[in-house]
Amino acid sequence: MKHVFIIGSKGIPANYGGFETFVEHLTGGRQDKEIKYHVACMDEKEKIVTYNEAECFHLAVPSIGPAKAVYYDLKAFSWCLHYIKKHKIEHAIVYVLACRIGPFAGRLKRKLAECGGILYVNPDGHEWKRAKWNYFIRKYWKFSEKLMVKHADLLVCDSKNIESYIRREYAAYHPRTTYIAYGADEEDESLENTEDKLSAWYEKHDLKRGEYYLVVGRFVPENNYATMIREFMRSETKKDLVLITNVEQNKFYARLREESHFDVDKRIKFVGTVYDADLLTQIRKYAYGYLHGHEVGGTNPSLLEALGSTELNLLLDVGFNSEVARDGALYWTKEPGNLSRLLKRADEMTQEQKKQLADKAKARIRKDYSWSYIIAEYERLFLKQE
Repeated sequence: MKHVFIIGSKGIPANYGGFETFVEHLTGGRQDKEIKYHVACMDEKEKIVTYNEAECFHLAVPSIGPAKAVYYDLKAFSWCLHYIKKHKIEHAIVYVLACRIGPFAGRLKRKLAECGGILYVNPDGHEWKRAKWNYFIRKYWKFSEKLMVKHADLLVCDSKNIESYIRREYAAYHPRTTYIAYGADEEDESLENTEDKLSAWYEKHDLKRGEYYLVVGRFVPENNYATMIREFMRSETKKDLVLITNVEQNKFYARLREESHFDVDKRIKFVGTVYDADLLTQIRKYAYGYLHGHEVGGTNPSLLEALGSTELNLLLDVGFNSEVARDGALYWTKEPGNLSRLLKRADEMTQEQKKQLADKAKARIRKDYSWSYIIAEYERLFLKQE
C-alpha cells in the first residue's frame, strides 16, 4: 500500500478553490486501490473522518492573518511525521500544495527522510506577484518558494510555463520536476433541474441567453479587470458584460469604479457569486463569450471550465493561457484598444466560426485535461518505484 499525505488545501469536501477541487477529484476518482490518501483539512475542531475513502485529519488553526496558512501547513506536516513514525509506514509521500513553508523545509525534509519518506511539492503559481500582498509578504513568498524548490525531492508543476520558470530561476539547485496539469470536468449534457434556475437567474439580472460576455474569478488587479472593463466600455458591443465575483468591501473595486465610472455603463453587471455548480455551468454554456484576464499562476481552473463549456473564449495573451487553449481561443493584449477591437471582431463572427473554435477547445480539454486522465497520471507517479 502506498500512503500519500496531502498538505496545503483547506480540505475536502471541496468548498473553496482550485487545490480543494483537485484533492476532491484525486481522492473521489481513485483508480488504484493500492493508494491510501491522508488529507489535511483546516477546521475549528480537531478530528479524523473518512471521506472518498481518504483519511481526513482536521486541524484547528487560529486566525492569525497571512501566517495562518503557514501555521496550518507546519501543523499538518508535523501530524504526518508523527503518523508515519507511529505506523512505521515505508516510502510515504508527503505532497505539499504551494510554497508557504520554505524556511522550515530543510528541517522537515530531513525528518521525513529519516522515516524513509519523500517530499513532493506543487509550486502553484507566482504567489509572490499577487497585488493583495504587501511588499514584505511578497518577499517572504518568493524566499519561501526558493527554499521549497531547493529541498523538494520532486516538483509537480501543473503548467509547462511554471515548470520552465522553476528550472530557469532555480537552475543552481538542479530541481527535479514533472508536469501534470490541473483537470477539468467534461461538459455534462444531462444537467438536471437547471433550466428553471437559469431562467430565474436571467430574469433577476435582466439578461438574455447568448447576449452577454462573462467573467468569473477573484476581483483582484492581477486578473486584469481594469483592462477588461475599460476596453468593454470603449467597445460598441450591444451585449452585456457579466462579472461573477465577490466585490464586497473590496478597495480595488471602489477605486476602479471611481476612476472609470463603469457604474454608469448599463451593460456592465456585477452579479455576485454563484455557488451552484450546475447553474454556473449553464451560465458559462450560454454566454456569447468568455473573457479571461488571469496572468499570475499556472493552469487556471476557471479557464479550463470555460474552454469546456463556452463556445467563444477571449484570453489575455500570456504563456499560461496560450499553452492551455492553443488555437481554440482568441487572444488580446493590454495595449489600449486591442481588446475593444477584438470584441468587435467577436461580435461579427459567424456561428460556424465560433463552433470551429469551440470544437478545438473541447477536444483539447478531453484529450489532455480530463480528470480521469489527470488522476491516472498522478497515480502512475505515486506508485512509481523511487
